[in-house]
Amino acid sequence: MKKIAIVQSNYIPWKGYFDLINMADEFVLFDDVQFTRRDWRNRNKIKTPQGLKWLSIPIDIKGKFFQKVNEARVANNDWSVNHWQTIKQFYANTPYFKDYKDLFENFYMNNQEEQLSIINARLIEIVNSILGIGTKITWSSDYELVEGRTEKLLSICQQAGADFYLSGPAARDYLDESLAQEMGIKVIWMNYLGYPEYSQLHPPFEHGVSILDLIFNAGPRAKDFMKSF
Repeated sequence: MKKIAIVQSNYIPWKGYFDLINMADEFVLFDDVQFTRRDWRNRNKIKTPQGLKWLSIPIDIKGKFFQKVNEARVANNDWSVNHWQTIKQFYANTPYFKDYKDLFENFYMNNQEEQLSIINARLIEIVNSILGIGTKITWSSDYELVEGRTEKLLSICQQAGADFYLSGPAARDYLDESLAQEMGIKVIWMNYLGYPEYSQLHPPFEHGVSILDLIFNAGPRAKDFMKSF
């Protein structure tokens, strides 16, 4: 019985995003939809002694209000080195930073990619390799897309041969679950409540930060603080 999840690519997402990937047999990066500003597509949070800090990839948005995620390009290439220097500054003293430093440093210091969705996908692949997630990753553009928000998602499910559609709770506001039932697809709603806390720098504890925080602080025990392992 095949389970599928369809989500827009996010920049170094939080642990719940990777639980969703790990629970699916196929994870579809839904990047042929409109790029939304001040959202998770191109930014995420890390912890610092002064509180939470946004790491944001600058995107060229001038005159491109309706551009899709897979059309979004970085405004300049300085962001990559700057982000790595910031990550290193605030996580160098975590227990497992040295164990995973080279993987991320190699990406950030050598990145020449300008397409946001490709940048996100490559970082997701790095994290998947660390966590041992072997889920198949595809793109929504690999499928024939139809009109309608729910219809488009469910059509991808059908084309992929999925029996179950894994969805985040925010989709309850728009997903037509009765239509899914008519099409023979069961919707499984993710529950992001009740995550255990781990040893984290700079209290108070914060769940809603990039997965990098969990990896650098918990290392090989990172999976113990997630729900899908």
